[in-house]
Amino acid sequence: MSTASSAWLDRVRWDRDGLVPVIAQEQGSGDVLMFAWMNREALARTVELGQAVYFSRSRQKLWHKGEESGHFQTVHEIRLDCDQDVVLLKITQHGHEPGIACHTGRHSCFYERLEDGEWRAVEPVLKDPGTIYR
Repeated sequence: MSTASSAWLDRVRWDRDGLVPVIAQEQGSGDVLMFAWMNREALARTVELGQAVYFSRSRQKLWHKGEESGHFQTVHEIRLDCDQDVVLLKITQHGHEPGIACHTGRHSCFYERLEDGEWRAVEPVLKDPGTIYR
């Protein structure tokens, strides 16, 4: 996934905080696993490593997905939307418990569905998050 120059980073329409929203989609199933943010450094590191690196707004630092949980994301393809302001990663989710992308121990962060005016969890916890994170 290497690139000869970083001019491609200039095509991205970064927001006023220097961030771009990112969707992680599982390559095999097409499931949307998570949403996060990247800054220029995170996107460049993602390309360099071939693994997802995000920017944590709450911690104000780079976050290599899986650094604490062991649930890494191999990046197969990176796409930019028509307005150049959203990035899509096509990934394979790896880890001690394959298929866990969410910090709640679920396959996807999008595990709640609106039913009769209430949000209901409709996806199971695959592993107790207390045993995943240090």
